[in-house]
Amino acid sequence: MSSIMTNSAALTALQSLNATNKSLQDTQARISTGYRVSQASDNAAYWSIATTMRSDNQAMSTVSDALGLGASKVDTAYTGMNAAITTINSIKQKLVASYGQTDASKEKTQTEITALQAQLKSYADGATFSGTNMLSVSTASGTAADVKIVSAFNRDSAGAASISTIDVNVESIKLYDSGAAPTAKGILDTARLGLTGAAVATASNPTLGAAAAATDTYSVASLTIFSGGTAASDTQIQQQMNVVDAALKDMTNAATTLGAAKSSIDLQKTFTSDLMDSIDRGVGQLVDADMNKESTRLQALQVQQQLGIQALSIANGSSQSILSLFRG
Repeated sequence: MSSIMTNSAALTALQSLNATNKSLQDTQARISTGYRVSQASDNAAYWSIATTMRSDNQAMSTVSDALGLGASKVDTAYTGMNAAITTINSIKQKLVASYGQTDASKEKTQTEITALQAQLKSYADGATFSGTNMLSVSTASGTAADVKIVSAFNRDSAGAASISTIDVNVESIKLYDSGAAPTAKGILDTARLGLTGAAVATASNPTLGAAAAATDTYSVASLTIFSGGTAASDTQIQQQMNVVDAALKDMTNAATTLGAAKSSIDLQKTFTSDLMDSIDRGVGQLVDADMNKESTRLQALQVQQQLGIQALSIANGSSQSILSLFRG
């Protein structure tokens, strides 16, 4: 049936052309943005996953920065500790050299030891990075707070987010504690038994020049072999060497702790970088457009569009043939 009111062929051609134009717009959008899923309407599930993972990746980028900052803090503390170990070795050498010397020689050695003690304090006070000092602290009461370094941003299967940290135990590595009432002083300013070098809570100051007593205590920060015209006895110097040697062992352990923390931070930095790359690849597989496919699809749709326009033109022209029925 021929009708001038309804052109079924034209309607069909128009629907086909509209569908082609819609597909062409989608393909052009993918080519221009590079995304197969660029908004929630494209694929709600994939868009939600990609948006969440991109947000987490940004958080991991901050974690990477925090690890770099933490590494600098630990490295600064390790540098100060290493310098302090070298200096305390020099103090140990001075004590060994002063054993059996005359009082005059001990007086000169004391001048050198005092300078080295000042250098130790300078190293500890100077080992500060971004306001954090692990070697010279001031604990009001109790124990020194750990230094927490953000090491990971985690999300569990239920979607709950959490943060992991690498903790550095400052209490075990501090060299000085100038606080009012800390549980324990630092490695260098704590009182130690002369016989064993063990740290004790209560100091028992020796009488310089007398024979060493079992209860005598010393600290590396304040040990003295000559004061007020009186020199330490050789037995007292022996006890001081015990104290310095014990402090040196504690400092070596502290340096080991800092080195282990630095190693953990470096490993975590590498892992975080690799994890961020992995997430980027995973998100890309979900939402990125395959440009090879899209370019092929674009060419095919352009041909379909041209054919659709031609088909619609033919369908619209078919109504003109009805006029021939009414010609005389």
